[in-house]
Amino acid sequence: MPAPAPTSSSQTDAVVPHPRRRVQAARIADLPRIEEPREVAPSDARELSRVFFRRLSELPTGTPEHQYVRNALIEMNASLVQYAVRRFRGRGDGGDIEDIVQVGTIGLIKAIDRFDPARENEFATLAMPYITGEIKRHFRDTSWAVRVPRRLQELRLDIAKAKEELTTTLDRSPTVADLAGHLGITEEDVIEGLVAANGHTTGSLDAPHSGHAEGADGSADGHTLADVMGEEEPALERVEDIQTLAPLLEQLSERERRMLRMRFGEELTQAQIGAALGISQMQVSRVLGRVLAHLRASMLEDPGPGA
Repeated sequence: MPAPAPTSSSQTDAVVPHPRRRVQAARIADLPRIEEPREVAPSDARELSRVFFRRLSELPTGTPEHQYVRNALIEMNASLVQYAVRRFRGRGDGGDIEDIVQVGTIGLIKAIDRFDPARENEFATLAMPYITGEIKRHFRDTSWAVRVPRRLQELRLDIAKAKEELTTTLDRSPTVADLAGHLGITEEDVIEGLVAANGHTTGSLDAPHSGHAEGADGSADGHTLADVMGEEEPALERVEDIQTLAPLLEQLSERERRMLRMRFGEELTQAQIGAALGISQMQVSRVLGRVLAHLRASMLEDPGPGA
Protein backbone atom coordinates (compact mmCIF):
# COMPACT_ATOMS: atom_id res chain seq x y z
CA MET A 1 0.00 0.00 0.00
CA PRO A 2 1.42 3.42 -0.88
CA ALA A 3 2.29 5.72 1.96
CA PRO A 4 -0.69 8.00 2.84
CA ALA A 5 -0.61 11.63 1.87
CA PRO A 6 0.75 13.56 4.87
CA THR A 7 -1.43 16.25 6.36
CA SER A 8 0.74 18.70 8.31
CA SER A 9 3.07 21.31 6.86
CA SER A 10 6.08 19.24 7.91
CA GLN A 11 4.71 16.28 5.96
CA THR A 12 3.83 17.92 2.63
CA ASP A 13 7.17 17.96 0.85
CA ALA A 14 6.99 16.89 -2.79
CA VAL A 15 7.42 13.18 -3.42
CA VAL A 16 9.90 12.07 -6.08
CA PRO A 17 7.64 9.90 -8.25
CA HIS A 18 9.79 9.20 -11.28
CA PRO A 19 12.25 6.26 -11.04
CA ARG A 20 15.00 8.20 -12.80
CA ARG A 21 14.71 11.04 -10.31
CA ARG A 22 14.81 8.53 -7.44
CA VAL A 23 18.03 7.09 -8.82
CA GLN A 24 19.52 10.56 -9.18
CA ALA A 25 18.42 11.57 -5.68
CA ALA A 26 19.89 8.40 -4.18
CA ARG A 27 23.17 8.95 -6.02
CA ILE A 28 23.46 12.57 -4.86
CA ALA A 29 22.52 11.58 -1.31
CA ASP A 30 25.34 9.02 -1.48
CA LEU A 31 22.98 6.24 -0.41
CA PRO A 32 21.93 2.99 -2.04
CA ARG A 33 18.68 3.08 -3.97
CA ILE A 34 16.23 0.55 -2.58
CA GLU A 35 13.87 -0.78 -5.23
CA GLU A 36 11.17 -2.02 -2.81
CA PRO A 37 11.70 -0.45 0.64
CA ARG A 38 8.64 -2.25 2.03
CA GLU A 39 10.14 -5.62 1.14
CA VAL A 40 13.22 -5.06 3.30
CA ALA A 41 13.38 -7.47 6.24
CA PRO A 42 12.86 -5.84 9.66
CA SER A 43 16.42 -6.65 10.81
CA ASP A 44 17.87 -5.11 7.64
CA ALA A 45 15.49 -2.17 7.92
CA ARG A 46 16.89 -1.34 11.37
CA GLU A 47 20.44 -1.25 10.09
CA LEU A 48 19.56 0.70 6.95
CA SER A 49 17.44 3.14 8.97
CA ARG A 50 20.45 4.11 11.08
CA VAL A 51 22.37 4.99 7.91
CA PHE A 52 19.46 6.82 6.35
CA PHE A 53 18.68 8.80 9.51
CA ARG A 54 22.28 10.03 9.76
CA ARG A 55 22.14 11.14 6.14
CA LEU A 56 18.69 12.70 6.60
CA SER A 57 20.00 15.00 9.33
CA GLU A 58 22.72 16.27 6.98
CA LEU A 59 20.51 17.05 3.95
CA PRO A 60 18.69 20.37 3.49
CA THR A 61 14.93 20.11 3.98
CA GLY A 62 12.90 20.33 0.81
CA THR A 63 15.51 18.96 -1.57
CA PRO A 64 14.81 15.85 -3.68
CA GLU A 65 17.59 14.04 -1.84
CA HIS A 66 16.03 14.82 1.55
CA GLN A 67 12.63 13.69 0.30
CA TYR A 68 14.05 10.44 -1.11
CA VAL A 69 15.68 9.56 2.21
CA ARG A 70 12.56 10.48 4.18
CA ASN A 71 10.24 8.48 1.93
CA ALA A 72 12.57 5.48 2.07
CA LEU A 73 12.50 5.61 5.87
CA ILE A 74 8.69 5.74 5.86
CA GLU A 75 8.40 2.69 3.63
CA MET A 76 11.16 0.69 5.31
CA ASN A 77 9.52 1.14 8.72
CA ALA A 78 5.94 0.54 7.58
CA SER A 79 6.10 -2.84 9.33
CA LEU A 80 6.00 -0.95 12.65
CA VAL A 81 2.58 0.37 11.71
CA GLN A 82 1.34 -3.10 10.79
CA TYR A 83 2.63 -4.43 14.11
CA ALA A 84 0.83 -1.70 16.07
CA VAL A 85 -2.41 -2.15 14.12
CA ARG A 86 -2.66 -5.80 15.24
CA ARG A 87 -3.55 -4.61 18.73
CA PHE A 88 -6.60 -2.80 17.39
CA ARG A 89 -8.00 -5.32 14.93
CA GLY A 90 -10.71 -6.28 17.40
CA ARG A 91 -11.98 -2.73 17.62
CA GLY A 92 -14.85 -2.72 15.16
CA ASP A 93 -16.16 0.71 16.11
CA GLY A 94 -13.37 2.81 14.63
CA GLY A 95 -13.83 2.33 10.91
CA ASP A 96 -12.08 0.24 8.28
CA ILE A 97 -8.69 -1.31 9.04
CA GLU A 98 -7.16 0.64 6.15
CA ASP A 99 -8.16 3.87 7.89
CA ILE A 100 -6.32 2.70 11.01
CA VAL A 101 -3.21 1.92 8.93
CA GLN A 102 -3.35 5.40 7.41
CA VAL A 103 -3.65 6.98 10.84
CA GLY A 104 -0.78 4.89 12.20
CA THR A 105 1.38 5.92 9.23
CA ILE A 106 0.85 9.55 10.15
CA GLY A 107 2.26 8.72 13.58
CA LEU A 108 5.24 7.02 11.89
CA ILE A 109 5.90 10.14 9.79
CA LYS A 110 5.79 12.34 12.89
CA ALA A 111 8.28 10.03 14.62
CA ILE A 112 10.65 10.18 11.63
CA ASP A 113 10.53 13.98 11.60
CA ARG A 114 11.29 14.13 15.33
CA PHE A 115 13.91 11.38 15.60
CA ASP A 116 17.42 12.52 16.50
CA PRO A 117 20.06 9.94 15.51
CA ALA A 118 22.65 11.74 17.65
CA ARG A 119 21.00 10.32 20.79
CA GLU A 120 21.75 6.80 19.57
CA ASN A 121 18.35 5.46 20.56
CA GLU A 122 16.46 2.78 18.67
CA PHE A 123 13.99 4.37 16.28
CA ALA A 124 11.29 1.84 17.13
CA THR A 125 11.40 2.98 20.78
CA LEU A 126 10.31 6.46 19.70
CA ALA A 127 8.06 5.42 16.81
CA MET A 128 5.71 3.01 18.59
CA PRO A 129 4.30 5.59 21.06
CA TYR A 130 3.69 7.99 18.17
CA ILE A 131 1.97 5.33 16.07
CA THR A 132 -0.23 3.94 18.83
CA GLY A 133 -0.97 7.47 20.06
CA GLU A 134 -2.36 8.47 16.67
CA ILE A 135 -4.44 5.29 16.48
CA LYS A 136 -5.86 5.79 19.97
CA ARG A 137 -6.66 9.40 19.14
CA HIS A 138 -8.46 8.16 16.03
CA PHE A 139 -10.61 5.81 18.08
CA ARG A 140 -11.26 8.51 20.67
CA ASP A 141 -12.51 10.91 18.01
CA THR A 142 -14.50 8.49 15.83
CA SER A 143 -15.87 5.73 18.06
CA TRP A 144 -18.25 7.87 20.13
CA ALA A 145 -21.91 7.17 19.40
CA VAL A 146 -22.76 10.78 20.32
CA ARG A 147 -20.30 13.51 19.40
CA VAL A 148 -19.08 15.34 22.51
CA PRO A 149 -16.44 18.06 22.82
CA ARG A 150 -12.80 17.00 23.07
CA ARG A 151 -12.60 18.53 26.56
CA LEU A 152 -15.29 16.16 27.83
CA GLN A 153 -13.70 13.16 26.10
CA GLU A 154 -10.42 13.85 27.87
CA LEU A 155 -12.25 14.55 31.15
CA ARG A 156 -13.90 11.14 30.86
CA LEU A 157 -10.49 9.47 30.62
CA ASP A 158 -9.20 11.44 33.62
CA ILE A 159 -12.23 10.45 35.67
CA ALA A 160 -11.80 6.78 34.72
CA LYS A 161 -8.15 6.81 35.84
CA ALA A 162 -9.04 8.65 39.05
CA LYS A 163 -11.74 6.07 39.80
CA GLU A 164 -9.22 3.23 39.56
CA GLU A 165 -6.69 4.99 41.77
CA LEU A 166 -9.21 6.07 44.41
CA THR A 167 -10.92 2.68 44.51
CA THR A 168 -7.58 1.12 45.42
CA THR A 169 -6.70 3.85 47.91
CA LEU A 170 -10.08 4.21 49.62
CA ASP A 171 -11.10 0.54 49.29
CA ARG A 172 -14.52 1.68 48.06
CA SER A 173 -16.08 3.38 45.07
CA PRO A 174 -15.18 7.09 45.09
CA THR A 175 -17.89 9.71 45.34
CA VAL A 176 -18.24 12.75 43.13
CA ALA A 177 -16.63 14.82 45.88
CA ASP A 178 -13.70 12.38 46.05
CA LEU A 179 -13.15 12.61 42.29
CA ALA A 180 -13.42 16.39 42.30
CA GLY A 181 -10.84 16.71 45.08
CA HIS A 182 -8.47 14.24 43.43
CA LEU A 183 -8.63 15.94 40.02
CA GLY A 184 -8.72 19.50 41.36
CA ILE A 185 -11.97 20.36 39.58
CA THR A 186 -15.49 21.20 40.69
CA GLU A 187 -18.15 18.61 41.39
CA GLU A 188 -20.20 20.08 38.52
CA ASP A 189 -17.34 19.30 36.14
CA VAL A 190 -17.17 15.72 37.41
CA ILE A 191 -20.90 15.26 36.89
CA GLU A 192 -20.61 16.73 33.39
CA GLY A 193 -17.83 14.27 32.59
CA LEU A 194 -19.82 11.32 33.93
CA VAL A 195 -22.84 12.31 31.85
CA ALA A 196 -20.66 12.74 28.76
CA ALA A 197 -19.34 9.20 29.22
CA ASN A 198 -22.82 7.93 28.38
CA GLY A 199 -22.30 9.17 24.83
CA HIS A 200 -19.53 6.66 24.14
CA THR A 201 -21.94 3.81 23.44
CA THR A 202 -25.65 3.58 22.78
CA GLY A 203 -28.20 0.83 22.83
CA SER A 204 -31.05 0.25 20.42
CA LEU A 205 -34.58 0.90 21.68
CA ASP A 206 -35.59 -2.20 19.73
CA ALA A 207 -33.19 -4.42 21.65
CA PRO A 208 -34.78 -7.02 23.98
CA HIS A 209 -35.14 -5.82 27.55
CA SER A 210 -32.76 -8.06 29.51
CA GLY A 211 -34.16 -6.99 32.86
CA HIS A 212 -37.63 -8.27 32.01
CA ALA A 213 -38.87 -11.72 32.88
CA GLU A 214 -37.76 -14.38 30.41
CA GLY A 215 -39.84 -17.10 28.88
CA ALA A 216 -39.42 -20.80 29.37
CA ASP A 217 -36.98 -21.00 26.48
CA GLY A 218 -34.72 -18.41 28.08
CA SER A 219 -35.58 -15.64 25.63
CA ALA A 220 -37.14 -12.29 26.44
CA ASP A 221 -40.95 -12.30 26.25
CA GLY A 222 -41.14 -9.78 23.39
CA HIS A 223 -40.52 -6.64 25.43
CA THR A 224 -38.00 -4.12 24.16
CA LEU A 225 -36.29 -1.19 25.83
CA ALA A 226 -38.81 1.13 24.20
CA ASP A 227 -41.62 -0.74 25.99
CA VAL A 228 -40.15 -0.13 29.43
CA MET A 229 -38.47 3.23 28.90
CA GLY A 230 -41.05 5.11 26.86
CA GLU A 231 -44.09 6.82 28.34
CA GLU A 232 -46.89 8.97 27.00
CA GLU A 233 -46.35 12.70 27.13
CA PRO A 234 -49.58 14.49 28.06
CA ALA A 235 -48.29 17.77 26.64
CA LEU A 236 -48.30 16.26 23.13
CA GLU A 237 -52.11 16.10 23.19
CA ARG A 238 -52.17 19.76 24.12
CA VAL A 239 -50.00 20.57 21.11
CA GLU A 240 -52.47 18.78 18.84
CA ASP A 241 -55.37 20.62 20.44
CA ILE A 242 -53.68 23.97 19.91
CA GLN A 243 -52.97 23.17 16.26
CA THR A 244 -56.62 22.21 15.76
CA LEU A 245 -57.97 25.17 17.68
CA ALA A 246 -55.93 27.89 15.97
CA PRO A 247 -57.83 27.99 12.63
CA LEU A 248 -61.17 27.77 14.45
CA LEU A 249 -60.34 30.88 16.48
CA GLU A 250 -59.58 32.78 13.29
CA GLN A 251 -63.16 32.12 12.11
CA LEU A 252 -64.63 33.93 15.15
CA SER A 253 -65.52 37.59 15.14
CA GLU A 254 -63.19 40.11 16.76
CA ARG A 255 -65.73 40.62 19.60
CA GLU A 256 -65.86 36.87 20.32
CA ARG A 257 -62.06 36.51 20.29
CA ARG A 258 -61.78 39.51 22.61
CA MET A 259 -64.21 37.97 25.06
CA LEU A 260 -62.26 34.71 25.05
CA ARG A 261 -58.99 36.58 25.59
CA MET A 262 -60.44 38.54 28.51
CA ARG A 263 -61.97 35.45 30.10
CA PHE A 264 -59.15 32.92 29.70
CA GLY A 265 -56.12 35.10 29.02
CA GLU A 266 -56.70 37.95 31.47
CA GLU A 267 -58.88 35.76 33.75
CA LEU A 268 -61.59 38.43 34.17
CA THR A 269 -65.01 37.55 35.55
CA GLN A 270 -68.09 37.67 33.36
CA ALA A 271 -69.25 40.78 35.21
CA GLN A 272 -65.92 42.52 34.50
CA ILE A 273 -66.10 41.52 30.83
CA GLY A 274 -69.68 42.85 30.56
CA ALA A 275 -68.66 46.14 32.14
CA ALA A 276 -65.71 46.50 29.74
CA LEU A 277 -67.89 45.73 26.67
CA GLY A 278 -71.03 47.58 27.82
CA ILE A 279 -73.25 44.50 27.99
CA SER A 280 -74.80 42.47 30.77
CA GLN A 281 -73.23 39.52 32.53
CA MET A 282 -76.04 37.32 31.14
CA GLN A 283 -75.15 38.28 27.58
CA VAL A 284 -71.48 37.51 28.24
CA SER A 285 -72.44 34.10 29.63
CA ARG A 286 -74.60 33.29 26.59
CA VAL A 287 -71.95 34.34 24.06
CA LEU A 288 -69.16 32.44 25.82
CA GLY A 289 -71.34 29.33 26.15
CA ARG A 290 -72.25 29.41 22.47
CA VAL A 291 -68.64 30.01 21.31
CA LEU A 292 -67.17 27.30 23.55
CA ALA A 293 -69.80 24.78 22.45
CA HIS A 294 -69.02 25.58 18.82
CA LEU A 295 -65.27 25.17 19.35
CA ARG A 296 -65.67 21.85 21.17
CA ALA A 297 -67.92 20.43 18.47
CA SER A 298 -65.67 21.65 15.69
CA MET A 299 -62.56 20.11 17.28
CA LEU A 300 -64.22 16.73 17.76
CA GLU A 301 -65.82 16.39 14.35
CA ASP A 302 -64.01 14.49 11.61
CA PRO A 303 -62.88 16.95 8.90
CA GLY A 304 -63.92 16.14 5.37
CA PRO A 305 -61.51 15.36 2.53
CA GLY A 306 -61.47 18.97 1.39
CA ALA A 307 -60.89 20.47 4.85
